[in-house]
Amino acid sequence: MLKQRIITAVLLLAVLLPALFYPSIELFAALSLLMIVAAGWEWARLNACGPKLSLGLGIGLGVLLACVWLAGGLGWSLRPLWLALGVLWVLMAVVMLRRGVSGWSRWPAGLRVCIGMVWIACAWLAMVQARQVGLVFLLSVLCLVWMADIAAYFGGKAFGKRKLAPGISPGKSQEGALSGLLGVLLLAACWLLVDPEGGSLYARLWADGPAWAVAGVVFLVAMSVAGDLVESLVKRSAGAKDSSQLLPGHGGVLDRVDALLPVLPLAMMLITI
Repeated sequence: MLKQRIITAVLLLAVLLPALFYPSIELFAALSLLMIVAAGWEWARLNACGPKLSLGLGIGLGVLLACVWLAGGLGWSLRPLWLALGVLWVLMAVVMLRRGVSGWSRWPAGLRVCIGMVWIACAWLAMVQARQVGLVFLLSVLCLVWMADIAAYFGGKAFGKRKLAPGISPGKSQEGALSGLLGVLLLAACWLLVDPEGGSLYARLWADGPAWAVAGVVFLVAMSVAGDLVESLVKRSAGAKDSSQLLPGHGGVLDRVDALLPVLPLAMMLITI
């Protein structure tokens, strides 16, 4: 399993990193759009859609976003969308996590599919627009999610005693979540020391004051945890361990980007309000 994870990770990095660092965004946008098609397919499968319908919905989502791209949508000001999505994510996360695994399956399948497709589509738009804001900005957002995940894993292993959401994700602990937050705060402080006036998320938040920066980071870390828990809830409702087996050793695309689904658009919201 470890060998598979390493091989898959190396191959993904070999494809995505050159596209991420390429001066023009077209290559990165196109490759990430393929991942969005896969994520849409996975979401449909997890929410009671058959094989053909799931594939059709995934491809349809990709075609729709490609049309938005060709229409110049990546250059539009999407501030109202980020604000609306911020409210939606917070409300939906609270409702879904309070109702639990059994509550999700009682929602109409069509509504469940539409909610996920909106989340996935908006995450792609936010990711590409974040790349347009600047490579450093996008990397700082990605690093926030990665640090929160890594620090939470090691903190939970070392100190975890109290379960965070035992009915949804038994492996997560409150101590792990706190470790993730502390890890991100440390990352933000180090980033600001090295690049205090750069284009990172942390520098942009700090420019509006220390209190705003800390509150913004705490909010994004909390939503990264919420995104992870929401995807775990949907998988448990579907009786699935992974969203798919597209990425050997890692599961599916949604398993890799679940925390990014809320964090990317909410990071764009914080720098535009």
